[in-house]
Amino acid sequence: MTLVGFYVVQAAGEEQRLQVAARLTDKAFGRGHRVFINAASETQARQLDALLWSFRPTSFLPHALQGEEHAAQIAIGWGQDPGDHNDLLINLQLDIPAFFSRFQRVAEVVTQDDDSITALRKSWKFYKDRGYELEKHDL
Repeated sequence: MTLVGFYVVQAAGEEQRLQVAARLTDKAFGRGHRVFINAASETQARQLDALLWSFRPTSFLPHALQGEEHAAQIAIGWGQDPGDHNDLLINLQLDIPAFFSRFQRVAEVVTQDDDSITALRKSWKFYKDRGYELEKHDL
């Protein structure tokens, strides 16, 4: 069954969500995981694409937008089917994607914005009511 982690940031803003996604991606890739990042929009996906190129000057995160070449290890989509990805889903949308349960792990990023807090509380209840194992990580 899918393990769901909520990563709670003690700050607000879109940039915080992207920074946490980049940190989680870097850590997961370093441990050999394949990552699908489900961005909230194509604009956000492109911002994250740019961020991952320069996230850590001493590391390289091979990634691409979903459907492009080189999306095997780390793919960034905005609601598309994740293809053959099924290891780690980093969900930046405020809704739970229909395909979440095919992943081994799901990471939900919570920032201190009213919309984020409200949506992610609803997501916590959704996952809990269906028996998914939940973890909370304060960042």
